[in-house]
Amino acid sequence: MKDKHTVRALKAGFLGRAVYKIGEIDRRFKLIKKEGKILDLGCYPGSWVQYLLRLNCNVYGIDLKNVKDLNFKFIKKDVLDNSIFDELDNDFDAVVSDLSPKITGIKELDNERSLELWYRALKIAKKVLKPRGNFLVKVFDNPQLKKYVKDVEKEFSYVKVYKPKVSKKRSSEIYLIAKSKYERR
Repeated sequence: MKDKHTVRALKAGFLGRAVYKIGEIDRRFKLIKKEGKILDLGCYPGSWVQYLLRLNCNVYGIDLKNVKDLNFKFIKKDVLDNSIFDELDNDFDAVVSDLSPKITGIKELDNERSLELWYRALKIAKKVLKPRGNFLVKVFDNPQLKKYVKDVEKEFSYVKVYKPKVSKKRSSEIYLIAKSKYERR
């Protein structure tokens, strides 16, 4: 059964309800620069891409599943594949990640797979973001979250954990907002 946000998103022509999550986060935290260069990790089905395109951003997206009929640079690869760096440079204004592992129901395994994706998104962000660039990553409430937040704080001047109002109440998903990547010499 589709919830009210999914129905509203589809009626408005969006590919998914997640468009409201990124919109709420961006309005509150000012992450996305209009006409900026943005990398979307785990971009399928494409609702975040739609949001970014409405801001006239130059969008690059990576996913294993095809995203159709949107005007952006799509890279069909696994984010864990190092060859993605052959197609990316280091001048992105923001990296956004809605990555999630396939959930098995085995809590320890799901936590481990989630953690791998969080750190991969951070590694990608560190490599491709401009100094003072921003990073948004979906995380889940799990025992490793505090350590991950501390690791992100080493790279960005502002870090906050936030749950959008449109997220499902029962969902353990939350978002980590990281602004102003430190300039490394």
